[in-house]
Amino acid sequence: MLTGLNHLTLAVRELERSIGFYRDILGFRLAAQWNTGAYLELGELWLCLSLDDCVEPSLADYTHYAFSISAAAFGTFTDKLRSVGVAEWKDNRSEGDSFYFLDPDGHKLEAHVGSLASRLDHCRERPYAGMQIFDGREVLTDTH
Repeated sequence: MLTGLNHLTLAVRELERSIGFYRDILGFRLAAQWNTGAYLELGELWLCLSLDDCVEPSLADYTHYAFSISAAAFGTFTDKLRSVGVAEWKDNRSEGDSFYFLDPDGHKLEAHVGSLASRLDHCRERPYAGMQIFDGREVLTDTH
């Protein structure tokens, strides 16, 4: 049975540029590197960068990778990314502070303040259309 997120692998066009972005700008630790890839760590997250010069990530969908960040660090983090010209791909319209940005290969990323628990607490007050929340106590349903 699955127990959680194990690792992320992202195809990248320029390995050194991507290592620099994740290490120097986002704060990952470089754990290993080879001719066509690298492993980086951030807390319990294991990230693999794999060289693929044919990659063209789609900018048309909502698939993205979200990283946790504390409320105290959020402003400094977003200021840093904006100061180095990191592209933003979406404005936040959900619970909790979020900053949506692109890596050098166009992968959609997010820095998010909050958790599933805080999101569900917010949704109890403002449920999405047709939403059901299954929290072990009762099924909460929006009838809109």
